[in-house]
Amino acid sequence: MSDIDLSEFRKIMSTGKLVEGQMLKTFHKLSQDALKITMEINNKYHSEEEIVDLFSQLTGYQVDKSFRLFPPFHTDCGKNIKVGKNVFINACCKFQDQGGIEIGDGVLIGHNVTLATLNHDERPQFRQNIYPQPIKIGNNVWIGSNATILAGVTIGDGAIIGANAVVTKDVPQNVIVAGVPAKIMRKVKV
Repeated sequence: MSDIDLSEFRKIMSTGKLVEGQMLKTFHKLSQDALKITMEINNKYHSEEEIVDLFSQLTGYQVDKSFRLFPPFHTDCGKNIKVGKNVFINACCKFQDQGGIEIGDGVLIGHNVTLATLNHDERPQFRQNIYPQPIKIGNNVWIGSNATILAGVTIGDGAIIGANAVVTKDVPQNVIVAGVPAKIMRKVKV
């Protein structure tokens, strides 16, 4: 991977600090690797075991055999995703994971969910610069279809993200959020 190995890439991206042009070669290499694996996942039938193996290749981490994914799935990096046990990702999800995505145990992710871990500099002359921030999803979270989770957001255990919500800030545990931007609607029934 160009001049930066995978562990160094993950370390740099976890800082949340400005990422400039020196990472472009690494980004390109990782995106090409991710495209190869996601094309394999998305363009022919695979058994559950094969999906676990392919997703492990994509992330660079051994994924638990309880993991389930309904293709198609898209990511522009792949190597900064960690998933827990009993995770289900439904069809058409899009992960921009350079900044890091951590998914806890028992998480359900609905159709067409977007997880975006990068922001661009708002100043036009510096717009090519990016700022990575991780997304952390706690245990037993349910993310409804078409939701978007933005960079730097942590979702607490047991939370529910309503369909079509745009989550711009942290979500406490055991609450339901919905809307654009997402707001707390009520506590989860326990």
